Amino acid sequence: MIDAQPLLNMMPGDAPQDQRLAFLHAAVPRHIARLYNASKVAADTMLKQAQEISDATQKRDVPGLAESWTSYVMDSFQRATLTLDALRKRGDIFLEHEAIGAPPVLIYDYEVIMDGKDLPRPCNYMLLKILPPEGIEIDERQRPYMIIDPRAGHGAGIGGFKPDSQVGVGLRHGNPVYFVAFRPIPEPNQTLADVTHAEAAFLREVQRRHPHSPRPVVMGNCQGGWATAILAARNPDLTGPIVLNGAPMSYWAGRLGQDPMRYTGGMVAGITPVLLLSDLGGGKFDGANLVLNFEMLNPGRTWFRNYYDLFANIDERTEKRFLEFEKWWGGFYLMNEAEIHWIVENLFVGNRLGANEARLETGRPIDLKAIKAPIIVFASHGDTITPPQQALNWIVDTYADETEIEIRGQRIFYMVHEEVGHLGIFVSSSVAKKEHSEMAGTLPTIEALPPGLYEIVIKNAVGEGMNRRFTLDFVNRKMSDILALDDDRNEEQAFAAVARLSENMAEIYDIAIRPFVKQVGSGQMGEVMRRLHPMRVQREIFASSNPLMAPVKAQAEEVRAQRQKAQPDNPFLLAEKLWADYVEYAWNVWRDSRAMAFEASFLMIYANPLAVTYGASRVRSRTRRAVDELRSLPEVQLALACIAKGGLAEAAIRMLVLLADARGNVRHDRLKRSSEVLTTREPFTSIGAFKREQIIHEQSLVVQFEPEQGLATLPLLLPSEQERHRALNLVRYVIGSLDEMEPKSFMRLSQMYEVLGLGPLQTPPSIAAALQDESEGVKRTESGAPKKPVTTA
Repeated sequence: MIDAQPLLNMMPGDAPQDQRLAFLHAAVPRHIARLYNASKVAADTMLKQAQEISDATQKRDVPGLAESWTSYVMDSFQRATLTLDALRKRGDIFLEHEAIGAPPVLIYDYEVIMDGKDLPRPCNYMLLKILPPEGIEIDERQRPYMIIDPRAGHGAGIGGFKPDSQVGVGLRHGNPVYFVAFRPIPEPNQTLADVTHAEAAFLREVQRRHPHSPRPVVMGNCQGGWATAILAARNPDLTGPIVLNGAPMSYWAGRLGQDPMRYTGGMVAGITPVLLLSDLGGGKFDGANLVLNFEMLNPGRTWFRNYYDLFANIDERTEKRFLEFEKWWGGFYLMNEAEIHWIVENLFVGNRLGANEARLETGRPIDLKAIKAPIIVFASHGDTITPPQQALNWIVDTYADETEIEIRGQRIFYMVHEEVGHLGIFVSSSVAKKEHSEMAGTLPTIEALPPGLYEIVIKNAVGEGMNRRFTLDFVNRKMSDILALDDDRNEEQAFAAVARLSENMAEIYDIAIRPFVKQVGSGQMGEVMRRLHPMRVQREIFASSNPLMAPVKAQAEEVRAQRQKAQPDNPFLLAEKLWADYVEYAWNVWRDSRAMAFEASFLMIYANPLAVTYGASRVRSRTRRAVDELRSLPEVQLALACIAKGGLAEAAIRMLVLLADARGNVRHDRLKRSSEVLTTREPFTSIGAFKREQIIHEQSLVVQFEPEQGLATLPLLLPSEQERHRALNLVRYVIGSLDEMEPKSFMRLSQMYEVLGLGPLQTPPSIAAALQDESEGVKRTESGAPKKPVTTA
């Protein structure tokens, strides 16, 4: 890594209380290392390409080189013509799509079940039922899926515009699938509260259509993720498990030196530019502005490589994939000023959701702790739009610790992928698709787990892509495991200063500037601004309606009929690829250098002592409760008061929770058997889902606070020998073979046999060997020798 110390020594702010140097010491070396590593990779790649060009040139004499040049010129001209025709098609698709009202880009047939404009509080949202394609049968008794797509500048349909997307996964499992879509123009005076009310009405309609099914799974993609969380918090009685895919829930979060998008709010002085654009747009905010921001995150990819790949591979299926994606990417949707104002103030800049300070309506704060259904979070280190910290830190901000999650009866699961990009989490990546498919099979079983915080861990992985085979384990985690993904979060004090500045600037704008802007802004002016937006102009200018593009279609057809490709080893074609890689590398250098300067500027402005003091009133921190304080909560006291009361259901669930607590993680196969027992066998089938969840919650509290007393009182719950055998048979079925148990779990099971008067339990040879190894390891440690690792079955 390049030494950044000389650079840091030149920076101001060396007072002990000034944290800017510490932040810059963490951030700048990461930026420099990224630039250095990218340069090294690029140099190695280009040297290899240069050698390939040299080798290809040496194989040809002068006439051969002339022939290669002629072939390359003809090939590149033809590719340029076909690429221009592809851009023409994109422009035509863009205009046609807008002309018909920009419907969802779903590849599946659907019918509109409910329309939000017909509700008492009208909005532009609607509920679609996906019609299964031929050959797929839907079981109406299975748990329905409801997918909420992001309204972040684009239109709806990204969750179902490919066969392998979320809609396809749900259909292949036989689940009824519903899709929440929206029109490009919001209803007059529409607010996000109206949208949430509509989504709740949609959920009630789905439940009405499937009265004998479990409550629906609600999947939220990106911006649809926080919308899903708000929906579940406001309507805890309506949702089944909620799945948050790449959902930015904690906007201040991120790691120094690698997540520059979070600094945007500070560098534009907060919400004021959004208000200005909305007022100039006649009360409407153009989603094309958001899409442009996304493109600026990686200009080398979005402004060059995407088009070069189209040009270089125009003969393959590249054109089809390009046009499919661009139909969604170029479908720009609008928001009312009140909607984008709430989003920026409460989420992008204010970061109020995780602190339970966001309000959709006066006097009704959004409390994420009110969510009762399991929460599943998908994140990825390869996601530059929603890094894992933004997807997960809301958990740390919302709950005092993992014990509070357990006491409230909540189940939160998270999976952090290593490399999948933002859209790949819920759209295209074969790896993410496989994991979503596995999770779809797991959803019916996770409600059998005790409350707590779990990481979904892939075990025994074999193969690649969709041929990959693995098992999913659910490992108990602590808040410290989530925080370990982040830095120390001290830099978030700077974002608090941004939040206060944004509020102050918005007040000044509202009082002194807005009245004049509104006199200038009008519906007509807003329409002109939208039509002249560069994201639209770059599409319309290549459409067939442009007279200059008139001959392109005929020329492209002629080229296809007379296509002459250059050979793959043509030295001039190889040189073209070298040039393209260099251009993309140059863009990436500019991007990374800009990010470094952007972050350094932000920290120098907002992390200085005066700014930190200015924003101190907006800093949010949670007070961690002591265990004794948590023990005094009413739900804990009630569970402990009933520790000796109950029957077979309470005893069996307590025993399973005791084993899970000793083990620390739950294998997928055991989870499936546990779900089978709790949903298909007596006495659990008779007590119903609500009572079953209540018992799991109560027995989890018993194990959390009084595990030994919970074990000792099992005979009071199972007075007869017959009931004791029956309970242990259920437990033995769930845990499977004793040989596969971990020593701690086996010891806990042995204690159960003994306390119930049915022991001792014979120890399998594998467990005995593991216990012997552990015992010998302890003796050697006590004698000063290195401790031998414990081997578990």
